[in-house]
Amino acid sequence: MTIVQSFSKRVVLIVVFLFSFFPILAQENPNAALSSTAKIDSLYREDQFYIGVTYNVLKNAPTGFSNDKFSTGFSAGFLRDMPINKNRNLAIAPGIGLTFNNYSQNIGITTTNGTPVYTVLTDATAYSNNKFSQLFVDVPLEFRWRGSTFENHNFFRIHAGVKLSYLLYDRSVLRSGLGDSIISSNPDFNKLLFGLSAAAGYGGANLYIYYGLNPIFKTAQIAGTKVDAKSLNIGLIFYIL
Repeated sequence: MTIVQSFSKRVVLIVVFLFSFFPILAQENPNAALSSTAKIDSLYREDQFYIGVTYNVLKNAPTGFSNDKFSTGFSAGFLRDMPINKNRNLAIAPGIGLTFNNYSQNIGITTTNGTPVYTVLTDATAYSNNKFSQLFVDVPLEFRWRGSTFENHNFFRIHAGVKLSYLLYDRSVLRSGLGDSIISSNPDFNKLLFGLSAAAGYGGANLYIYYGLNPIFKTAQIAGTKVDAKSLNIGLIFYIL
């Protein structure tokens, strides 16, 4: 075998060896592209968990009513983000969560023969503490817009929706010079509340507002007038992937 023949044979072997890798590379690249596309188009979701803190007030309250001190609320839950367009920046999100609300105010709740009685406490020096607390299980439903991608988590968002809440536990406390009145499971509270909610912001923290559409009290009256108070909660909500 001549030197030229030997060299030619080696070149042929090298070429065959290199071309044997081309099908493998051709198989790997499309799979990577498909994987990336699948991640963007079919897997990307946003804001699945949430934690919120609010300042609570009562609206449509009776004459002489006032909000005392600083009333707070806390909420947490899970929302199933379901994009509805190709860019995945529009979505609907049903969920479930818990809310605990405090209302420090001057509607005193006592009992007479086991029946709740309501009065407006006009003298703030006559009592040291007056509030009621409520624990709800929530079923929120949001319509969402966001300016995000699967790679960017600092973006503008606007969420608007409705929230249905079922009362699990309630407790009212009135501490005054005449003694303490502590009531749980008040039958005058509405068991089912519903209202409108909205959240907007950039990045992690977002402004949040909720307004109740039906009254907190079902049958409570003060001097023959129905207590038609509704909840207004304003604060911050934090969404977590």
